[in-house]
Formats: sequence, structure tokens, C-alpha cells
Amino acid sequence: MNSSKASPQWLLLAIFISSALYNVNGFWFKLPRTSLSRGLREHYPRILEQNIPDGFETFFYNQTIDHFNYRPESFTTFRQRYLIYSKHWGGGQAPILAFMGAEEPIDDDLKAIGFLTENSERLKALVVFMEHRYYGQSVPFGSRSEALNNTNNRGYFNSAQALADYAEILLHIKKTHDATYSPAIVVGGSYGGELATWFRLKYPHIALGALASSAPVLYYEDITPHNAYYSIVTKNYRDTSETCYQTILKSWAEIQRVGELPDGASILSKQFKTCT
Repeated sequence: MNSSKASPQWLLLAIFISSALYNVNGFWFKLPRTSLSRGLREHYPRILEQNIPDGFETFFYNQTIDHFNYRPESFTTFRQRYLIYSKHWGGGQAPILAFMGAEEPIDDDLKAIGFLTENSERLKALVVFMEHRYYGQSVPFGSRSEALNNTNNRGYFNSAQALADYAEILLHIKKTHDATYSPAIVVGGSYGGELATWFRLKYPHIALGALASSAPVLYYEDITPHNAYYSIVTKNYRDTSETCYQTILKSWAEIQRVGELPDGASILSKQFKTCT
């Protein structure tokens, strides 16, 4: 910038970044899912468009299946979905807020993550939601069964490829919206927060910053003990009540004992009033 004074728009962006951790952590993010098949769809039902909130436009990017190799099959493409909310877009050098889809279709995030659209007016920001490969309407190889059919196809289902996907989409959006110099802030929660963090590290020329909410970026082997979370929860109970802690500790053995009885599952279900 030629001027020595920061524009109001840049000041607002700075305030957004500094206050975002508080705001987003106060918002609801869903827990990660471990199923590889959750959200994968056989076709692309148009009825989903009826559930998209007002103001969002749906686009599909012709995405490369393999960003890192040069075998003939690496150049196979698939349609990857992303959505744009441009109601308050200021154009020019106004910021881009990009939500990184995680391990589910992007549809529910559009309704749950209102933090970005709510701040888009004061920031004059363009809001982008990108769907993770192999989920929702972004399934390669034409179908769910084919996408997970063999180890070769499943091999493209990883975070490194997903980050490269998002890099291509953001560069495409910057080009089509004449926003080459617009600062992009990538946002995500849980696994999506990890993606946002890694994206900022791997593609600093694309993202000015990253907002990672509830992202377990250090929860990996040889960095954080695998039982660290359970140790913290256990300590919380024990600090509150030693009796409570001892009761819960002993209950696991009793649950195991009853569960091994011929009708153990029914006994436990009745005792804990579980769903049938």
C-alpha cells in the first residue's frame, strides 16, 4: 500500500483475526467422524440445492485427482463443489474468508457456520465454502462404490491432496473474481482446523492467515500421548470428587463382566435405558 495509513477495511480484517478465536470457539462445531463412507453419494441429487441458505451460489471446479504424480491416470478429473456468498463482497482487495470442508458433505456447514457470513458485511468479504474430496457431491470416479473400490482409488483420499484441491480452487476464485491481491483467511474446525493450519504453512502465498478452532494439530504419535485427552478428563473428575472418580473407575470392570453374560447386552440396555 502506498499510504502510510491503514484502510478501515484492513483494520477490520485485523480485528476479525484477533477476535476470531474467541468467537469461533464459542460456536458449535460437530465432532469428527471416523467413517470413510459418511456423506458419499451415488449421484448428485439436485434436491440438495433446496437446502442451501439464501445468498449462496453453487459452483463445480474441474479438479485433478492427483496433484503430485505424472502418471496418465493422475490427470483424471472430477467435479468438486464449492459455494460462494458474495452479498457483501467489496471487490478489489477486499478479503476472502474460506471455510475448509472436512469429513462430511458441506451442506450442514453452510447452516451451522454462520460466523463467516455474519462478519462478511463489516469486512466486505467474499465467503467461500469448499467441500472435501470424496464427500457430498465431490466424489471422484463417478460413484461411491468406484471411489472406494480399490487401494489405488482410495490412495487419493488424503489430506495432502485435499489441501492441493483447496489451493487450486482459491487460485481459481481469485482469478475469476479479479481478486489476485485479496487477502485470504482459511477457516476450519477439528480436522478442518488442521487443514486450515497446514494450508497456511504449505501455501503461505495463498492464505494470509488461518483460524483453526478445536484443531488437534499436536495430537499425533511422538508429540502428544495417545491417552492425553482421557487423562485430562480423568483428572477433572478426580479433582472434583475422589469418590466419583473411584466409582467410575470400578464401573468399567462391572460393565465388562455383565456384558459377557449370555443376556448381558439386554441387561445393560435396560439398566442404562439405551435406544432400541
